[in-house]
Amino acid sequence: MKWVSAAEAVSVIESGQRVFVHTAAAAPQQLIAAMTARAPELRGVEVVHLHTEGPAPYAAPGMEASFRPHVFFVAANMRAAVAEGRADYIPVFLSEVPGLFRRGVLPLDVAMVQVSPPDHHGFCSLGVSVDASLAAVQTARVVIAQVNPHMPRTHGDGLIHIRRLQYAVAVDEPLPAHDPPALSAIEHAIGGHVAGLVEDGATLQMGIGAIPDAVLAALIHHKDLGVHTEMFSDGLIDLVERGVITGKHKRRHPGRIVASFLMGSRRLYDFVDDNPLVAVIDSAYVNDSAIIRKNPRVTAINSALEVDLTGQVCADSIGTRQYSGVGGQMDFIRGASLSEGGKPIIALPSATSHGVSRIVPFLKEGAGVVTTRAHVHYVVTEYGVADLYGKTLCQRARALIEVAHPDHREALSRAAAARFPKHGFC
Repeated sequence: MKWVSAAEAVSVIESGQRVFVHTAAAAPQQLIAAMTARAPELRGVEVVHLHTEGPAPYAAPGMEASFRPHVFFVAANMRAAVAEGRADYIPVFLSEVPGLFRRGVLPLDVAMVQVSPPDHHGFCSLGVSVDASLAAVQTARVVIAQVNPHMPRTHGDGLIHIRRLQYAVAVDEPLPAHDPPALSAIEHAIGGHVAGLVEDGATLQMGIGAIPDAVLAALIHHKDLGVHTEMFSDGLIDLVERGVITGKHKRRHPGRIVASFLMGSRRLYDFVDDNPLVAVIDSAYVNDSAIIRKNPRVTAINSALEVDLTGQVCADSIGTRQYSGVGGQMDFIRGASLSEGGKPIIALPSATSHGVSRIVPFLKEGAGVVTTRAHVHYVVTEYGVADLYGKTLCQRARALIEVAHPDHREALSRAAAARFPKHGFC
């Protein structure tokens, strides 16, 4: 490993190469800035990554000749670039992203990552993001590491020996942090309904944001919950400290919290630092439905942008506008449905902040179906739980209208009656 400046490290990047950027809060911002500064001399560099926090200057207007971002998840810093054609989206399950690198479908020339300082054995940690980043480090021809003492050392798959790092850049800056959001009455109501579906001894999967936090806040009286999730945030910590999360019934990694990446506040980063309770593991394993299903009563809690009256779930686009990505929703929805006593749940507010119904007669033209109607079991809003499993199309419509916002139920009922005229609307 050679210690160099950020500018010297990224000088190895050449035109036409494919460069991976570390995920979420681990995105190495000094390396990103140094690479972007080389825009005048670079042409056609393909930049690939999942969600990243912080700026993405290589996707800014005027960078099109130098950089072409191709992303597996469209985060806020990439939405305008994708919408305006400066970047593009690769639809893929999170479980399959590592395989794109390992099988040579998308061979990597350079991986830019952020790691903890090496221990006395020479091992650095990928810290808060192992996900597909481990596969990138393992397969890239050149690995450039931003070495940061603020990166937690996590247990699991993310230990990388300095021999694998060709270039190291010393930085000392806090990771991007997000304090838990304040919860609204609607989010508390959704959290309460979802918590009512969670059984003692269940294994949880959830994401980040207000609804997952509201669910976790409503679980304080549950017992012996486990966690096997693609990512988690601060909401888990209180349940661990209260003894609600013990993992004693898990069949895979009993007693441990399993994730592939994490994002949250400084409290979260301190919690996972050198904590053997938490295993941060490759997403090819964490998101494998064959692994997920082995745990008991897997309860997968995911959200959506809209759900149609037959149960089709759009979670990644607003019509033709790409908003996020497929991510791991289907990995866990399927894994939960195959788990003994498992429950796949889609939870969302009944309407947008502008009063537009999120239960709709038809998905918007061009909208992506992330989770098919054959996979959906439960849809939860602040108005209750729609149990769709084993229901006909017409019965599903009836159940979904009952949890839709009252202002939209009449219009939805008319749409259902027009769609199922021979059924007498069930």
